[in-house]
Amino acid sequence: MSELSVVTWNINSVRLRANRVAAFLKEHGPDVLCLQEIKCHEAQFPASVFREAGYEHMHIAGQKGLHGVATVSRLPLEPLDTPEFCNLGHARIVASRIDGYDIHNIYLPAGGDEPDPEINEKFAHKLEFLDRMEKFYGAFDKATPLIVVGDLNIAPFEHDVWSHKQLLKIVSHTPVETEAMARIVEAGGFNDLARREHAAEQKLYTWWSYRSKDWAASNRGRRLDHIWANPAAEPHAKPGTYHIYLEQRGGEKPSDHAPVQMTFGRL
Repeated sequence: MSELSVVTWNINSVRLRANRVAAFLKEHGPDVLCLQEIKCHEAQFPASVFREAGYEHMHIAGQKGLHGVATVSRLPLEPLDTPEFCNLGHARIVASRIDGYDIHNIYLPAGGDEPDPEINEKFAHKLEFLDRMEKFYGAFDKATPLIVVGDLNIAPFEHDVWSHKQLLKIVSHTPVETEAMARIVEAGGFNDLARREHAAEQKLYTWWSYRSKDWAASNRGRRLDHIWANPAAEPHAKPGTYHIYLEQRGGEKPSDHAPVQMTFGRL
């Protein structure tokens, strides 16, 4: 095997959608699956489902009812220290080393509804989380191959949302958030692989609200799920392998996010 395929997916309750995930793994067989919003403790994680699918290696950070992230892998996985991005003790990050890559799986705070940190503690928390990411990745060793994936809850560019003008004051696309994300990308020397692979003018979405009666027809999406590679990892990202599994947003009891994949060369 000369390739390492990595999928990120906000599953919005892994126990509720365990069978759906198992079917996805059987059909597509990525080497690494990074899940966000698993919504369970580590002991409640449906590990047997993943073992039966061939994913013996797991790194899980769980939390009752909310949040939670998990990375599962066909290949051996070394747990790494958790970056201290969250000051509230939420289970929002797992860092793992797989096949020579450091893989950071992140569920960034959504930030609530009001984009004002003075009156919205959730938005203030989001901005602090972003500030901590910028400092951490600015100091990270650029010679270490690093892949950052997850639901980062920010759609950074004009065509990452269905209406740039209408969403400028909506949390996930406000200038204070997109500018903070741009600083993180610059600090870490990251390449946003979606935009490496697709022109800035092309609409790309990974999330569609449950509130829409027909999400596919209205297509009012946002690109909230990301795969970044730092200078040591980016040259190994295989051109033409970025993929959004749009069909996973449909069907019975879907997550409101679609899985996103990128394939890298083995180190």
